[in-house]
Amino acid sequence: MSRLRLLTPDAQYQDDALIERATAGDDVDWDIYRERSPEQLPEEVLRSCDAMVVWHEMPVSPQLISKLDRCKIIVRAGVGFDHIDLQAAASAGIPVCNTPDYGTSEVADHAIALMLTMRRGIASYHRNLMQSPQDGFDHARAPLLARLRGKTFGVIGLGRIGIATALRAKAFGMRVLAYDPLVSRGTEIAAGVDRCDHLEELLSQSDVVSLHCPLTAETRNMINAERLSMMQPHAILINTARGAIIDVNALLDALRRQTIAGAGIDVLPVEPPSKSDEIALAYANGTDPIVGERLFVTPHAAWSSPESVADARRLSVETAMQFLREGRLRNLVNSPVTPALSGAA
Repeated sequence: MSRLRLLTPDAQYQDDALIERATAGDDVDWDIYRERSPEQLPEEVLRSCDAMVVWHEMPVSPQLISKLDRCKIIVRAGVGFDHIDLQAAASAGIPVCNTPDYGTSEVADHAIALMLTMRRGIASYHRNLMQSPQDGFDHARAPLLARLRGKTFGVIGLGRIGIATALRAKAFGMRVLAYDPLVSRGTEIAAGVDRCDHLEELLSQSDVVSLHCPLTAETRNMINAERLSMMQPHAILINTARGAIIDVNALLDALRRQTIAGAGIDVLPVEPPSKSDEIALAYANGTDPIVGERLFVTPHAAWSSPESVADARRLSVETAMQFLREGRLRNLVNSPVTPALSGAA
């Protein structure tokens, strides 16, 4: 078999693809970049790769796909694939696969950690003590403090991560509601949660709402001003899924008006935010009263741990090499036309 060439345009690691090289084998050459824009990638590199393993920072547009002359498969080293034009890849005969079997525990843990940060006052206490160890030594200075046992935890999206998060919430003695019109009936029974057939039902009943759905045309800005107004004034919102599921400006307005009590978000519509982004402005000036009290942002880090990063790197390359060498696909997320599927090396 001739040598293969793989491309990673937006590597999320600092070493020279040590895990990738070990997983792929000695007959594979690698082009490793850490770019965010396709314009920064040499055209000859795009045209010569046999497969592309992409993270979350490089948009895979029709224009980029049109340059993938030899590429037989695109693998997302992660779960979400809203930055990849699935139809353009399918039209080019290129299967797109993701890597859903990594980071599940980390994201579920992070969602619960954001809930605990607010409901147990961790960040509020820390900030107050940093300002004054004497004046800040006050258990009452945490505005979102509340008991968890007996409260209702609403999960939007009952996939792997949604179920993992639901099980953690149940361990705190919480009642769990779930909304996901795409999962089969009975999934909620296996998970031991109560199913809601309408999103509005979940929003109105939940003390905590946690998002675990993909970004699609249907879910983009799904949590908007109207939906936020359906939540209870003491409720908190958590997003470890995709930033554009929430209308961020509507969320900030809801927090300032106290339509809802708090929000913990790990993802933004544009990452990192521009200096003029409303959330960036709220954090940058250091005086916005909602920041660190009722708004908590983490930098798309829910998935991250040394173990999770290693899993994503290894599993994504395994997926690419399995198709290149054996013609077998796993975790396919588009519907490529037949010619490319028959072109495995």
